[in-house]
Amino acid sequence: MSVTTSTEKHAMLDVQQTYTSTQESAASHRAKESAQSPSIPRLRVMMGLLSALPPVVLTLVLLIGWYMSTAAGVVKPLFVPAPADVFASLLDGLSSGLYLSSALVTIQESVLGFLLAVLIALPLGYGLVKSRLLATALHPYLAAGQAIPVIVIAPLLVIWLGSGTLSNVVVCMLVVFFPMVVNTMLGIQTIDRTLTDAARVEGASGWSLLANIEFPLSLPALLAGVRTGFTLSITGALVAEFVQGGDQGLGSLLLIAKNQYNTPLMFATLVILAVLAALHYGSTWLLARLAERVY
Repeated sequence: MSVTTSTEKHAMLDVQQTYTSTQESAASHRAKESAQSPSIPRLRVMMGLLSALPPVVLTLVLLIGWYMSTAAGVVKPLFVPAPADVFASLLDGLSSGLYLSSALVTIQESVLGFLLAVLIALPLGYGLVKSRLLATALHPYLAAGQAIPVIVIAPLLVIWLGSGTLSNVVVCMLVVFFPMVVNTMLGIQTIDRTLTDAARVEGASGWSLLANIEFPLSLPALLAGVRTGFTLSITGALVAEFVQGGDQGLGSLLLIAKNQYNTPLMFATLVILAVLAALHYGSTWLLARLAERVY
């Protein structure tokens, strides 16, 4: 087991101070500007409200157009149900617990698949950057795996692993795996080499270099991959449920509604899926803010 020497500690401190000095000066500059101009926070609030106005207006326009087209009979209810029917189906599903039980299954599959992808993709992406032999050996397989749609591999996984949560988790992992590998590689490759070279000259290497220099500097790209992967994990869970069938999960609920030509149920399920995707993305946004405070 390697022990971090005093020289390595000094090297890591020097590099970290170099990296954070610009951030501290920028923060102090912003603080001075805020102190000199008390109206800046108020202007930021106003700008935030103005930026939120266009999507709100677009949503209202779409809802009004949806209501008018269905009320006038321009669109048949079989293709696009009325907003009132979708709302009634949504309330029925929430009150009966149908959406809760189905959403819990989909959330479990998406979270487990995402965590499995994190455990494999992050170390693999780091190894592909650091080892030319590993990159030469695995790059063709990664490219081929990305070229083959996951929906083609999913039936084989059901045969190999059986129908159940395990095969769905693996399918979900395959959906989010490649973007996370690419973002990990990008984060490591874009680190300023002068910082890592300075740390190595002072004696930092191995785990100490990774934990104290490379990981903090590559964190923005890693968090981008995490945010993308966690949001896509919902898609991976749905793909697995579509292939496997069954009667559990939001994907299976969509298939049941399709077979019954129950379009209000389909639209209401899509609303639940949109809420889940927003919650996934929001949780990763909070994680990114926490990481910024820590590092």
